[in-house]
Amino acid sequence: MNADDDLPPPDAATALQLIQEQRASAARRLEPDARLQYWPWGVAWLVGFGLFFLRFSPDGRVLLRLPDWLPLTVLFVLLAAAAAVQAVAGARAYGQVSGDSARRGRWYGCAWALGSVTVYAVLGRVSGHLPHDLAGLLWSATAVGLTGALHMAGGAIWLDRDLFRLGVWISVINLAGTFAGPGWHALVIAIAGGGGILVAGALARARQRHQP
Repeated sequence: MNADDDLPPPDAATALQLIQEQRASAARRLEPDARLQYWPWGVAWLVGFGLFFLRFSPDGRVLLRLPDWLPLTVLFVLLAAAAAVQAVAGARAYGQVSGDSARRGRWYGCAWALGSVTVYAVLGRVSGHLPHDLAGLLWSATAVGLTGALHMAGGAIWLDRDLFRLGVWISVINLAGTFAGPGWHALVIAIAGGGGILVAGALARARQRHQP
């Protein structure tokens, strides 16, 4: 070990630079890889909703013969895997963080969980009274709409422009897909939604690498 490492900085400017470098280094260690936060969800939407479009295409067409249960099962499995990956990445990055930031994260997670359970419970009561194609549209459009709204809420809580913009994008394409109708909604969400999340993850990772 060099004895010079124990000496105080020679001037205030050097001390300030050292403090800033240490803060930036700590922030990089605490911030999880953006790819782990975005890409698993993008893959889940791209594959899951893509299978929905292939099996339940517009006007009752079937582009790919699949069991009726398979698209929904694949989507749920991929969503569960994405949630697990994000939870592990977040726990490793924020496990030692306390205070207001940790409290916001816990409350935000509770909003996701309780909001999702409430929405799915209501949809389960209503969708049985609708034709199959409209019931599928109701489920997917409501779930995606909740996702967009919570992304915008998360962006507002942490003043994260990227997260807020992604929430806006998801909300806009969800409206477009809903107006397009059953079948088309799944295609829009698969390509523009899943693809958009993948792009957002790549851009966020690039910004992480270029942080000073």
